[in-house]
Amino acid sequence: MKRILAATSVAAFALLSTTACGAAGNSQSAGEDFPRKGKSIELVVAFAPGGAVDTAARLVQPVLERELGTNVEVVNKPGAGGQIGYTALTSAQPDGYTIGATGSPSVVVTPLDPSRGAKFTREDFQPLGRQVIDPAVVAVQPDSPYQNLEDLLQAAKDKPDTITATTTGQQGGEHFAIAQIKEATGAALSPVHFSEGASQASTAFLGRHVEVLVANVSDVTDLVKQGKARVLGVMDSERSAALPDVPTFAETGHDIVAATARGYAAPAGLPDAVAEKLEGALKTAIEDPEVVSKMDDLGLATSYQNAEEYEAFWAQQEADYKTVLPLVQTK
Repeated sequence: MKRILAATSVAAFALLSTTACGAAGNSQSAGEDFPRKGKSIELVVAFAPGGAVDTAARLVQPVLERELGTNVEVVNKPGAGGQIGYTALTSAQPDGYTIGATGSPSVVVTPLDPSRGAKFTREDFQPLGRQVIDPAVVAVQPDSPYQNLEDLLQAAKDKPDTITATTTGQQGGEHFAIAQIKEATGAALSPVHFSEGASQASTAFLGRHVEVLVANVSDVTDLVKQGKARVLGVMDSERSAALPDVPTFAETGHDIVAATARGYAAPAGLPDAVAEKLEGALKTAIEDPEVVSKMDDLGLATSYQNAEEYEAFWAQQEADYKTVLPLVQTK
């Protein structure tokens, strides 16, 4: 009996060894062959064209193509505050041929709220690298009666929920910012959600359908240059280099910080060698001097994190947003 067991153990060990070697070989082979000649990589953007997430993705696209030696196609899949695009990303094969641009809090918060019915969790994403942190701002029309931040906050206190303000969707960064303003100051703005992204929200603001534009620095930089918006405050600990004349909320006595983090991820389960190639190409693209310069012009200050750092940042955000989620959930 002992001999039979011993023989069986040896056979099993040989089989496991062969399988392990085969798996390692396949993983290595996947890396060596990736990307295959003539096979394009799809870069999913979960928001409409023209917003900051889309713009950043299109800036890194040509560098990614150069580094990876194949076409990289930006594909917009907007809707439901990014949920449609994120669902498409996490449902794709983890082979490196589908990656996506990610923006928090939407990508972090959506799976935390059962009412959203998300088909993905944080574990379904494999972070590849962070590109920027983009502070939130509050802006009004150039001829708005609100001359400064205190004017707006006082009006929103006196007549709560009557002054409309844009967001890029339920539980998006702007929605959280509006909730933070209310919690810290008592000023209650009335959120109007535009789930296709910043471009849709800006269009509504420019058409004077919404009174206040709650957005990110990158969304308003050009509008300010064109004289189409007046920014009242930046929700950060220090002034934005792109808007040096605009005070922070802290300067006006309100300790409120809100920002959107943007980066890139793939469906979880990439072969190691494929992940390494994508991470390396993204690092090169994000830190490319021309890309950084163009991002700066848009008010998007590069704040690179590698895959491991971005994953830890993502996990910390998940813990943080869990505590404030009740502020933006539908009653």
